[in-house]
Amino acid sequence: MSTPAVVAVAPAKRQNFRFIANGKAATGVAIVAFFVLLAIIGPWIAPYDASARSSDLLQPPSGAHWFGTTHLGQDVFSQILVGTRGVVFVGFLAGVIATVLSVIVGVTAGYLGGTADDSLSALSNVFLVIPALPLIIIITSLLERSTDLMIALVIGLTSWAWNARVLRAQTLSLRRRDYVEAARATGESTWRVIFFEIMPNLTAIIASGFVGTVIFAVMSEITLAFIGITTVSEWNWGTILFWAQGQQALASGAWWWFVPAGLAIAILGTALSLVNFGIDEFVSPRLRSAGKTKIKTASGHTVRMRVGFTPVLKTTPLGARPVSPHAPAVPLNAVDLGVDREQKELA
Repeated sequence: MSTPAVVAVAPAKRQNFRFIANGKAATGVAIVAFFVLLAIIGPWIAPYDASARSSDLLQPPSGAHWFGTTHLGQDVFSQILVGTRGVVFVGFLAGVIATVLSVIVGVTAGYLGGTADDSLSALSNVFLVIPALPLIIIITSLLERSTDLMIALVIGLTSWAWNARVLRAQTLSLRRRDYVEAARATGESTWRVIFFEIMPNLTAIIASGFVGTVIFAVMSEITLAFIGITTVSEWNWGTILFWAQGQQALASGAWWWFVPAGLAIAILGTALSLVNFGIDEFVSPRLRSAGKTKIKTASGHTVRMRVGFTPVLKTTPLGARPVSPHAPAVPLNAVDLGVDREQKELA
């Protein structure tokens, strides 16, 4: 009587914080956290008043003025620190408003269906075809005083439709799943099914939409300030570029006037994009394993993966001699498939 082979199974390692373990996500989160910290403490640690004038006109970076001065002797480094708060505030508040609206409209339309779906989908289509930035310019130009709060509200209320369409499509595919049907059969209420059965499966999509909306809001805020639509008495990175462009800083050779603000915009946009890429890789195993050509088995062997082929790892019984990776190939009809010798002879 043959003794069944015992297969050694390596214990699976529980991977906590897999999202932060991603290099792109960790880098993006660290940079965004740094800008958020600057937004909180920036006006307090600024060495000068951002609007204060001095006799140091158009001075290059030095020990007294790290990022140089403007044509009025204003410290550019202080303007960058003070202006970070407005950019971050508008970006995140608009992202929160747009995300909440997209979740309410998209998930409700996808789950309820029928007349509610048709009405909410029509509302989303209306906002989807409206050009957001021209509408923001018109609304802010009609207001007497365009504060950061008002700009964030306008951007958030006009940039939720695309994410709502994506969430509606995902909810339509989830509402007929077995676990959702089982929750309905047990008498769970509609709000409980949505919040505890459907919403957890939409978390990554909601987070990705939030990051995308923050990027759009930051760029919209800077664009509005750069073209002079918003008030130029409150500092942000777009306001710095507005005054630099208006006073011909490039023609004057005052590169320090606009380069720091441009680098800050580029670094923040890159950080938010890295967070978005990290979310995509966290959700999709195919993206998470992209570029990895080698995998390690439980026994410690390394198997090289080839594009278009999936390696099949054969488990070696305890006490058996492992097959050398350089051994000649064995025909398929001669491979032992685990059938007993007696069954082979009968066949």
